[in-house]
Amino acid sequence: MSEVADKMNWSVKTTVEKWDDEASFNAGVAPAEVDEFEGNLLMNAGITRMLNLLVGAGGQALNAANSRVGVGDSSTAASAGQTDLQAASNKYWRVQEATFPSVSGQTVTWKSSFGASEANFAWEEWAIDAGTTSNSTVVAPMLNRKVQAMGTKANPAVWTLTVSITIS
Repeated sequence: MSEVADKMNWSVKTTVEKWDDEASFNAGVAPAEVDEFEGNLLMNAGITRMLNLLVGAGGQALNAANSRVGVGDSSTAASAGQTDLQAASNKYWRVQEATFPSVSGQTVTWKSSFGASEANFAWEEWAIDAGTTSNSTVVAPMLNRKVQAMGTKANPAVWTLTVSITIS
């Protein structure tokens, strides 16, 4: 008898859109630059939260009111046991834009915008957590984290970070 293995694909695409200033962003002008990256690492706490929600064991869903995207300047390798961005001081958590996170088919998407005075440092890492307010400390669980050089944001630039996770 042959062994059958079930597999799940977890595919992550991250998009960073960069505007030179808030006026361009607010006017709906196309971003000056768009960068795309792939991959991430699920955190142990994020996996546990997903499994608990799957079986009705409790826990807050990472919904519009209870999730955010964070960026930091640490290039420390991602490890499943991490519970926060690894940056010592240059990190910023941002709540979701209206209508995010959203689900379409087998993809869930988070999106946060970082204004001119927010997150002005080298973006070397990103993560999603269950926080409810911008720029406060991490709120468990942190779902995932990715180490990726995305550029250096400086005032008056506005950047958005979009994370799309597809499960198949």
